[in-house]
Amino acid sequence: MAHFAKLDEDGLVLEVHALNNEVVKNLPFPESEPLGVQFYIEWSGGHSNWKQTSYNNNFRKRYAGIDYTYDAGLDAFITPQPYPSWALDENADWQAPAPMPTDGKMYRWDEPTLSWVEVEGMV
Repeated sequence: MAHFAKLDEDGLVLEVHALNNEVVKNLPFPESEPLGVQFYIEWSGGHSNWKQTSYNNNFRKRYAGIDYTYDAGLDAFITPQPYPSWALDENADWQAPAPMPTDGKMYRWDEPTLSWVEVEGMV
C-alpha cells in the first residue's frame, strides 16, 4: 500500500489515505508520488495538495498523522508541538529547553517551570 496525506494550504495534515500499489504501478517513492497525487486530485474533486508518506518511516522522517505539518524545507512531517517552549531541531524533532535527566528515573515535562519533574512512585 502507498499512503498519502491531504494537506491544507499551510501544510497541516487533514487526512491520511491508503492507496493500492497498482494505482501507482508498484513504483517506489519518489516515482510513485505523482501517480498517487493525480489519483487523489481526481478522487477528491480537485484538492491538489497531497504528499506521499511512508508507513515504515522510510522517507519524510515519519508517517503523517492528522494535525501533523508537512515542512517543505525539511521534506518531513512534523508532529504537533508538545509544549510552547519546545523547539524544532534540524532533524525535525521537538526538543525541550533542558535535556531530560538520564539517571534512570521517570520524568515529565513541567511547562510552567520549564523543567523536568520526577514522577513519584514510578520504578
